[in-house]
Amino acid sequence: MGAVEDARYGGVDLCPWGKFDRATLMAYSLLFHLIDVGAVAAVLWDRFLTPSQRNVISAGFEVPQEQARSLVSFLAAMHDIGKLIPNFQFCEPSARIRLGDDLLADTGPVVNVPHARASMHAGLRLLGELGFAVGGNDSPAVRAAQCLGGHHGRFLQLDVDGAASGRRAQAALGGSVWQDLRRRYTRLLWHLFGVDEAPGRMSAEAAVLITGLTMVADRVASQRRYWVPNAHTPSFAAAEHYSHARQQAEEEVERLGLARFVLDQVPFTIAHPGLKVPNALQSSVMEELPRLVAERGSGIVVVTDAMGAGKSVTALEMARIFNEHCGTQGVTWLLPATAAADQAYEVLDRYVRAHQPEYAPVTLVHHHSDLNEAYTNRRLSPADTSVLDGPADDPFANEQDDLLAGDETEYGPGTAGPDRWLRGRDHALLAQYTVTTTDQAQMAVLPVRHSALRMLALSGKTVVIDEAHALDPFSQLQLLRLLNWLGALNSPVVLLSATMPASTSTELVRAYLSGAGRTGLHSVSFTPGYPGWLFADAATATAHHMSEPAQSEQRAAQRRTARIRIRPVTYRRLGQAGRSVEAGERLAVIADVLQPVIRYGGCAVVTCATVADAQDAYEYLRRIWTGPPHDLVLVHSRVRERRRQNTLGNLRHELGPVGPRPARRIFVTTSLLDVSLDIDVDLMVSDLASLARLLQRLGRLGRFARRWTGQDRRPAWWDRDTSPTLTVLHPVNSRGATALPPGWGTVEPSVTLHETARLLPDLEKELLVVPDDVQPLVEQVHGVTSGFAAETMRLQQLAAAHQTRTSRQQQLSAIHLIPPPKRVSSLADLHRQHLTTTQAATRPGVQPRRLLPCYRGPDGTLTLDAAGLLPLPDQKHLSPRHLRSILEHTLPVPAAWVARASVPHQPPASWKQHPLLADTLLLPTEPVTRKSEHEKGQCFGHHWLRMDEELGLLHHKQQ
Repeated sequence: MGAVEDARYGGVDLCPWGKFDRATLMAYSLLFHLIDVGAVAAVLWDRFLTPSQRNVISAGFEVPQEQARSLVSFLAAMHDIGKLIPNFQFCEPSARIRLGDDLLADTGPVVNVPHARASMHAGLRLLGELGFAVGGNDSPAVRAAQCLGGHHGRFLQLDVDGAASGRRAQAALGGSVWQDLRRRYTRLLWHLFGVDEAPGRMSAEAAVLITGLTMVADRVASQRRYWVPNAHTPSFAAAEHYSHARQQAEEEVERLGLARFVLDQVPFTIAHPGLKVPNALQSSVMEELPRLVAERGSGIVVVTDAMGAGKSVTALEMARIFNEHCGTQGVTWLLPATAAADQAYEVLDRYVRAHQPEYAPVTLVHHHSDLNEAYTNRRLSPADTSVLDGPADDPFANEQDDLLAGDETEYGPGTAGPDRWLRGRDHALLAQYTVTTTDQAQMAVLPVRHSALRMLALSGKTVVIDEAHALDPFSQLQLLRLLNWLGALNSPVVLLSATMPASTSTELVRAYLSGAGRTGLHSVSFTPGYPGWLFADAATATAHHMSEPAQSEQRAAQRRTARIRIRPVTYRRLGQAGRSVEAGERLAVIADVLQPVIRYGGCAVVTCATVADAQDAYEYLRRIWTGPPHDLVLVHSRVRERRRQNTLGNLRHELGPVGPRPARRIFVTTSLLDVSLDIDVDLMVSDLASLARLLQRLGRLGRFARRWTGQDRRPAWWDRDTSPTLTVLHPVNSRGATALPPGWGTVEPSVTLHETARLLPDLEKELLVVPDDVQPLVEQVHGVTSGFAAETMRLQQLAAAHQTRTSRQQQLSAIHLIPPPKRVSSLADLHRQHLTTTQAATRPGVQPRRLLPCYRGPDGTLTLDAAGLLPLPDQKHLSPRHLRSILEHTLPVPAAWVARASVPHQPPASWKQHPLLADTLLLPTEPVTRKSEHEKGQCFGHHWLRMDEELGLLHHKQQ
């Protein structure tokens, strides 16, 4: 029988099953599931993939796009051909009885082969019979077979002459009857999806995108609500089901919010509410960049400008231009910290909604985005509700069951609505407009499961990398590899920074252009000037700069002055309560500098080097505080997630450009506020930090002075004719030399702190002019040409130690990185190491652990609250409400602090099975019997931890 006959009623055997519902003992035909996934993939090609991604795939096949579409649909449909083996078909006794006598009689030895690997081994020969060349690692048959095996998240190594040989496959995957049925299924799918001929090649980039697309198609078609109705009313033949599957796939892709859309053209002032006209840099971009991109195509842009000068708006305008001319659609906005991502989400969401689309989901992706109320409590406008057909979105809905279900995820009947599906697991990255932390994107170039899906999600959109300078060498190397892949995938990139050394911008641009195939750039510099922008096109690697007149206009328009004042201080911890603080101590100087705000009002920030220093500063200020308690606020990372989210949200709201500015407020914090927060303070005190960080902090001092011209939003002591002042606390010893406290060198390299301290006296003598002075200062401390290392022997030693540490971090980072696309032979090279997203490090050092402070009652019961009203959830299936209540009470701690956890610190056994809770440890507050024990807290080896409801987590290390 041929494929045409097999597609008709009574044709090929439909009994082998592909999906099974244990609750109802409902089985679903494997062939129908394969057709479902192929149909969804075809619709995703039309509605989800961007023209840019389709070009990459068709070029990777070296075939026209229509033929590439058929090949992609066929390969997606073939993903589960490995389920047509005895080992899989026999794993459910209730479904096994569906099999015919001919299959049951020809099983041979039932070998335990996972069906993903079976798909790869069986698929190799089947694809070879269809004309795919079988050869080395980069041959079309081998790479296509690895796509089949990789649909569960990891590319597997394929041994053509070993485990994948015809003899071994026959011995392990069923007899000749099974082989013949797999062959008939394959030729039927080839016929249904209209493939004409096998491709002559298959690039690594195309293979990664196809595998990612197959993962998405499989997840869509594997929803229980998707296939169970088909199982209840099955089609009579494959051709009939194929006709139904195409229509069902169209409806589902639309319903889940995966279909791409184009934002209507709107005036600049509508797209960016609150702005009357674009500034000089933005005008330059809008006038010059469209022509360059239309002529040269995709590429990478570097934008440098002063803090608060509107780089976010510039990036969105650049993304609009790239998307209009490069076949891309949407934005992925990467930021280094969750606080910055939370604010950027509000900016991007506001930008998208300003275009008034009928429906346009904007997602926020980081470890605890589900605790962001602006995100989770988002409600659609009345005009949008028509596209939803389920209950209100809940980011935790079905998440537990999805994660526990493993490869064969079945989405429960409650799963409905695009918001809910797009916010589940790693689906959120697939949204057309996404804000995420950089580490989520870095996972695409680490050997973690489903990295191909992440690469699919990132490509095809304009990728905006904010605060591109803010990564350490460990993470920077991963960013370079990501840029290399984005260049190969022809995805435009926008890099934003206020304090980026020229060497860093050049290195990042070269990495992107190298991925795009441009070589020989080692002697070429890519620096945009300050302020300014540079566009390097992927086609020729030519650097196009912002025009000099526009650059001068932007510099003049943004020019303002500021002062940096140095206060030498003696560093001493507050220690026990009641200790008197002497004049000249760090804490006393902080209180002295804050006197105008304490007495007369205003808004101030005290930025401390470490959490412990912030706790000390807050506790000391609280002693001398005479105003309302809520006017003094402590915010850092070692408080419960809910409290941190709420405090940062209030801070952004109150100190933002249009917020209800309080009469008086002092925030004591750490580097949490250093990046991308659009806030303004009247006064700022900072511990010694690198010059780049000090300049970032300076950007929040009097940030809205021009915007508030003529408004009475400043305190009475604010002198409008005097430049705002950043006070830097310089820790010194008895001889007046820099004396870094213990632990500060782990926050930033000691050498940059010493060099900054050396430069500060000169900066104190003169006014600092922004933006004119920013780039030269950054180069002095952070550039490769800085000459400070030769100043003293001590600085030479510090510089050598810093270089050694940098080299070590880069080596550690390189160990886990996947290779660049041009160096991929076997697709298994992308998963040589089997890391989980928990194990994969995107920052140096051991990954932090989650700690859950809780309370033990007199009867031994553990509760989330001190009153004992919220018992610790302990049940096999945790509800979304339980998950949220647990996670919002947790906080991150260094793994070393809790490495020696004992039995009382272990969570309930039921949590060990949940990916979101498995690594959580408990910090129980015991009933107070002796005050000294209560103050000491819980012992984890040499580390003592105690949760203070006001100060946050307190840490003490026993020597």
